[in-house]
Amino acid sequence: MEPHVQRAVEAFQKGDPVCLFDSEKREGETDLLFPAAMAEPATMRQLRQACGGLLFLAIGDEVGECFGLPFLQDLHTTPDAIERNPVLNHLITNDLRYDARSAFTLSINHRETYTGITDHDRALTTRRFAELATACLADGVAGEPAMKRLGEEFRTPGHIPVCREARGGLSVRQGHTELAVGLARLAGTAPVVIGAEMLQTDGDHALPVADARAWAKSNNIPFLEGADVVAALGVESSPSSS
Repeated sequence: MEPHVQRAVEAFQKGDPVCLFDSEKREGETDLLFPAAMAEPATMRQLRQACGGLLFLAIGDEVGECFGLPFLQDLHTTPDAIERNPVLNHLITNDLRYDARSAFTLSINHRETYTGITDHDRALTTRRFAELATACLADGVAGEPAMKRLGEEFRTPGHIPVCREARGGLSVRQGHTELAVGLARLAGTAPVVIGAEMLQTDGDHALPVADARAWAKSNNIPFLEGADVVAALGVESSPSSS
Protein backbone atom coordinates (compact mmCIF):
# COMPACT_ATOMS: atom_id res chain seq x y z
CA MET A 1 0.00 0.00 0.00
CA GLU A 2 1.33 3.44 -0.92
CA PRO A 3 2.45 5.53 2.10
CA HIS A 4 -0.15 8.26 1.56
CA VAL A 5 -2.89 5.62 1.33
CA GLN A 6 -1.62 3.95 4.50
CA ARG A 7 -1.72 7.32 6.27
CA ALA A 8 -5.32 7.83 5.20
CA VAL A 9 -6.29 4.32 6.33
CA GLU A 10 -4.70 4.82 9.74
CA ALA A 11 -6.44 8.18 10.17
CA PHE A 12 -9.80 6.69 9.23
CA GLN A 13 -9.33 3.80 11.66
CA LYS A 14 -8.91 6.37 14.45
CA GLY A 15 -12.08 8.21 13.45
CA ASP A 16 -10.25 11.08 11.80
CA PRO A 17 -11.41 12.55 8.48
CA VAL A 18 -10.08 11.82 5.01
CA CYS A 19 -10.55 13.88 1.85
CA LEU A 20 -11.41 11.81 -1.22
CA PHE A 21 -11.56 13.17 -4.78
CA ASP A 22 -13.40 10.98 -7.25
CA SER A 23 -12.16 11.82 -10.76
CA GLU A 24 -12.24 14.56 -13.38
CA LYS A 25 -14.15 12.00 -15.50
CA ARG A 26 -16.99 11.81 -12.95
CA GLU A 27 -18.31 14.52 -10.65
CA GLY A 28 -14.94 16.17 -10.16
CA GLU A 29 -15.69 16.64 -6.47
CA THR A 30 -13.84 16.11 -3.22
CA ASP A 31 -15.71 14.65 -0.24
CA LEU A 32 -14.75 14.94 3.40
CA LEU A 33 -15.40 11.53 4.99
CA PHE A 34 -15.60 10.07 8.51
CA PRO A 35 -16.38 6.55 9.76
CA ALA A 36 -20.07 6.80 10.67
CA ALA A 37 -19.78 4.70 13.82
CA MET A 38 -17.62 7.42 15.38
CA ALA A 39 -19.85 10.35 14.45
CA GLU A 40 -20.30 13.05 17.10
CA PRO A 41 -22.00 16.46 16.92
CA ALA A 42 -18.56 17.97 16.21
CA THR A 43 -18.27 15.65 13.20
CA MET A 44 -21.48 17.00 11.71
CA ARG A 45 -20.41 20.56 12.49
CA GLN A 46 -17.13 20.09 10.64
CA LEU A 47 -18.89 18.59 7.63
CA ARG A 48 -21.40 21.43 7.59
CA GLN A 49 -18.93 24.25 8.01
CA ALA A 50 -15.99 22.95 5.98
CA CYS A 51 -17.89 21.49 3.03
CA GLY A 52 -21.13 23.22 2.14
CA GLY A 53 -22.51 20.29 0.15
CA LEU A 54 -25.03 17.60 1.06
CA LEU A 55 -24.36 15.45 4.11
CA PHE A 56 -24.89 11.83 3.09
CA LEU A 57 -24.44 8.36 4.51
CA ALA A 58 -22.69 5.89 2.19
CA ILE A 59 -23.43 2.25 2.96
CA GLY A 60 -22.09 -1.02 1.60
CA ASP A 61 -24.32 -3.15 -0.59
CA GLU A 62 -24.40 -5.80 2.15
CA VAL A 63 -25.91 -3.24 4.54
CA GLY A 64 -28.52 -2.25 1.98
CA GLU A 65 -29.31 -5.92 1.39
CA CYS A 66 -29.51 -6.64 5.11
CA PHE A 67 -32.17 -3.98 5.65
CA GLY A 68 -33.83 -4.31 2.25
CA LEU A 69 -33.20 -0.68 1.38
CA PRO A 70 -34.43 0.08 -2.16
CA PHE A 71 -32.87 2.51 -4.61
CA LEU A 72 -35.14 5.54 -4.91
CA GLN A 73 -34.72 5.45 -8.66
CA ASP A 74 -36.29 1.97 -8.68
CA LEU A 75 -39.10 3.00 -6.34
CA HIS A 76 -39.97 5.99 -8.51
CA THR A 77 -40.10 4.11 -11.80
CA THR A 78 -42.37 1.17 -11.05
CA PRO A 79 -45.57 1.13 -13.17
CA ASP A 80 -47.69 1.18 -10.01
CA ALA A 81 -45.89 4.20 -8.56
CA ILE A 82 -46.16 6.11 -11.85
CA GLU A 83 -49.86 5.26 -12.20
CA ARG A 84 -50.61 6.53 -8.69
CA ASN A 85 -48.25 9.53 -8.99
CA PRO A 86 -48.06 10.56 -12.68
CA VAL A 87 -45.56 13.33 -11.95
CA LEU A 88 -42.91 10.63 -11.47
CA ASN A 89 -43.15 9.84 -15.18
CA HIS A 90 -41.93 13.37 -15.88
CA LEU A 91 -39.10 13.27 -13.33
CA ILE A 92 -37.29 10.12 -14.44
CA THR A 93 -33.52 10.27 -13.96
CA ASN A 94 -32.25 9.62 -17.47
CA ASP A 95 -29.89 12.51 -18.14
CA LEU A 96 -27.03 12.26 -15.62
CA ARG A 97 -23.85 13.37 -17.38
CA TYR A 98 -21.55 11.35 -15.11
CA ASP A 99 -23.46 8.12 -14.45
CA ALA A 100 -26.33 5.86 -15.45
CA ARG A 101 -28.15 5.88 -12.11
CA SER A 102 -28.34 7.48 -8.68
CA ALA A 103 -27.11 5.76 -5.51
CA PHE A 104 -29.76 7.30 -3.25
CA THR A 105 -31.97 5.06 -1.17
CA LEU A 106 -34.19 6.17 1.75
CA SER A 107 -33.48 9.10 4.06
CA ILE A 108 -33.69 8.47 7.80
CA ASN A 109 -34.00 10.03 11.25
CA HIS A 110 -33.47 8.26 14.54
CA ARG A 111 -36.75 8.08 16.47
CA GLU A 112 -35.16 9.86 19.45
CA THR A 113 -34.38 12.96 17.38
CA TYR A 114 -36.60 16.04 17.42
CA THR A 115 -36.47 17.69 13.99
CA GLY A 116 -33.50 15.55 12.96
CA ILE A 117 -31.47 18.42 11.47
CA THR A 118 -29.32 19.56 14.40
CA ASP A 119 -25.73 18.40 14.73
CA HIS A 120 -26.77 16.36 17.77
CA ASP A 121 -29.68 14.75 15.92
CA ARG A 122 -27.76 13.94 12.76
CA ALA A 123 -24.86 12.53 14.76
CA LEU A 124 -27.24 10.27 16.67
CA THR A 125 -28.90 9.05 13.46
CA THR A 126 -25.55 8.44 11.80
CA ARG A 127 -23.84 6.69 14.70
CA ARG A 128 -26.75 4.47 15.65
CA PHE A 129 -27.37 3.38 12.06
CA ALA A 130 -23.72 2.32 11.79
CA GLU A 131 -23.88 0.50 15.11
CA LEU A 132 -27.10 -1.29 14.20
CA ALA A 133 -25.79 -2.28 10.77
CA THR A 134 -22.61 -3.64 12.33
CA ALA A 135 -24.58 -5.65 14.90
CA CYS A 136 -26.98 -7.11 12.33
CA LEU A 137 -24.16 -8.13 10.00
CA ALA A 138 -22.21 -9.69 12.88
CA ASP A 139 -25.28 -11.59 14.11
CA GLY A 140 -26.28 -12.73 10.63
CA VAL A 141 -29.63 -10.95 11.00
CA ALA A 142 -31.19 -9.90 7.69
CA GLY A 143 -34.52 -9.49 5.97
CA GLU A 144 -37.66 -9.06 8.08
CA PRO A 145 -35.91 -9.34 11.49
CA ALA A 146 -33.37 -6.70 10.46
CA MET A 147 -36.10 -4.46 9.04
CA LYS A 148 -37.97 -4.74 12.34
CA ARG A 149 -34.89 -3.70 14.28
CA LEU A 150 -34.32 -0.83 11.86
CA GLY A 151 -37.92 0.35 12.22
CA GLU A 152 -37.76 0.24 16.00
CA GLU A 153 -35.08 2.93 15.94
CA PHE A 154 -35.52 4.84 12.68
CA ARG A 155 -38.18 6.53 10.57
CA THR A 156 -38.29 7.79 6.99
CA PRO A 157 -38.18 10.40 5.51
CA GLY A 158 -35.41 11.98 7.53
CA HIS A 159 -32.47 14.35 7.47
CA ILE A 160 -29.75 11.82 6.67
CA PRO A 161 -29.90 10.80 2.99
CA VAL A 162 -28.53 7.29 2.50
CA CYS A 163 -26.61 6.20 -0.60
CA ARG A 164 -26.21 2.49 -1.31
CA GLU A 165 -23.15 0.96 -2.96
CA ALA A 166 -23.81 -0.70 -6.31
CA ARG A 167 -23.70 -4.49 -6.25
CA GLY A 168 -20.16 -5.31 -7.29
CA GLY A 169 -18.86 -2.11 -5.75
CA LEU A 170 -15.94 -0.38 -7.42
CA SER A 171 -15.72 -3.04 -10.10
CA VAL A 172 -18.96 -1.74 -11.64
CA ARG A 173 -19.26 1.85 -10.39
CA GLN A 174 -16.67 4.31 -9.11
CA GLY A 175 -18.89 6.97 -7.61
CA HIS A 176 -18.38 8.64 -4.27
CA THR A 177 -20.59 6.06 -2.56
CA GLU A 178 -18.45 3.14 -3.72
CA LEU A 179 -15.21 5.03 -3.04
CA ALA A 180 -16.27 5.97 0.49
CA VAL A 181 -17.26 2.37 1.22
CA GLY A 182 -14.00 1.24 -0.39
CA LEU A 183 -12.05 3.42 2.02
CA ALA A 184 -13.94 1.82 4.91
CA ARG A 185 -13.10 -1.62 3.59
CA LEU A 186 -9.41 -0.68 3.36
CA ALA A 187 -9.54 0.54 6.95
CA GLY A 188 -11.43 -2.52 8.20
CA THR A 189 -14.20 -0.34 9.60
CA ALA A 190 -17.95 -0.81 9.14
CA PRO A 191 -19.03 -0.11 5.54
CA VAL A 192 -21.02 2.93 6.72
CA VAL A 193 -19.44 6.33 6.05
CA ILE A 194 -20.68 9.87 6.67
CA GLY A 195 -19.51 12.59 4.31
CA ALA A 196 -20.23 15.79 2.42
CA GLU A 197 -19.10 17.38 -0.84
CA MET A 198 -16.70 20.33 -0.65
CA LEU A 199 -17.92 23.44 -2.46
CA GLN A 200 -16.37 26.80 -3.25
CA THR A 201 -17.08 29.46 -0.65
CA ASP A 202 -19.82 31.02 -2.78
CA GLY A 203 -21.34 27.57 -3.35
CA ASP A 204 -21.51 28.00 -7.12
CA HIS A 205 -19.11 25.18 -8.00
CA ALA A 206 -17.33 22.21 -6.50
CA LEU A 207 -14.09 23.13 -4.76
CA PRO A 208 -11.29 22.69 -7.34
CA VAL A 209 -9.15 19.67 -6.56
CA ALA A 210 -6.02 21.80 -6.14
CA ASP A 211 -7.81 23.92 -3.53
CA ALA A 212 -9.13 20.81 -1.80
CA ARG A 213 -5.60 19.40 -1.63
CA ALA A 214 -4.31 22.65 -0.18
CA TRP A 215 -7.11 22.76 2.40
CA ALA A 216 -6.46 19.16 3.41
CA LYS A 217 -2.74 19.84 3.77
CA SER A 218 -3.31 22.96 5.88
CA ASN A 219 -5.62 20.97 8.16
CA ASN A 220 -3.35 17.89 8.29
CA ILE A 221 -6.04 15.71 6.70
CA PRO A 222 -4.99 12.86 4.36
CA PHE A 223 -6.01 13.33 0.72
CA LEU A 224 -6.80 10.48 -1.67
CA GLU A 225 -8.00 10.16 -5.23
CA GLY A 226 -10.44 7.51 -6.31
CA ALA A 227 -7.71 5.75 -8.26
CA ASP A 228 -5.76 5.31 -5.01
CA VAL A 229 -8.63 3.40 -3.41
CA VAL A 230 -9.24 1.30 -6.51
CA ALA A 231 -5.56 0.36 -6.75
CA ALA A 232 -5.19 -0.38 -3.03
CA LEU A 233 -8.17 -2.75 -3.16
CA GLY A 234 -6.85 -4.42 -6.29
CA VAL A 235 -10.11 -3.78 -8.13
CA GLU A 236 -10.37 -4.58 -11.80
CA SER A 237 -12.99 -2.15 -13.02
CA SER A 238 -15.30 -2.59 -15.99
CA PRO A 239 -15.02 -0.16 -18.93
CA SER A 240 -18.34 1.44 -17.96
CA SER A 241 -17.30 2.32 -14.42
CA SER A 242 -15.59 5.62 -15.14
